[in-house]
Amino acid sequence: MKAGDKVTVGALRMLSAAITNQEKEVRHELSDDEVREIAGKEVKKRAESIEAFDGAGRTELADKERAEREVLEPYAPAQLDEAVVDALIDEAFAATGASGPQDIGKVMGFVMGKAKGQVDGTVVQQKVRARLG
Repeated sequence: MKAGDKVTVGALRMLSAAITNQEKEVRHELSDDEVREIAGKEVKKRAESIEAFDGAGRTELADKERAEREVLEPYAPAQLDEAVVDALIDEAFAATGASGPQDIGKVMGFVMGKAKGQVDGTVVQQKVRARLG
């Protein structure tokens, strides 16, 4: 705050507010993993906003969101790389015996349960759909 970095202060205040809101909702103090999960959601919100602002030609707002995302990323869980995600999907197919599009839910539940916020669900869904159909 003393340095006058408004972007950092604003991003951390929004993260703090999100954490406080979640604590009030669940009525207990959050664990470190739960805080990381909230930070991951905030990072994802910023990424979605960046896409929307870039699509609308609002580069100044997109740049602000990028700066906020960079501030929040160290607090979010580390994302798994493609090879690990592919290995989890392979493991899910073996464990669930998935064979058709009706089994997407089983595979997604298995992978997302193992990854615990370390991978974007849309990426997993695209990979699973490509393998099933």
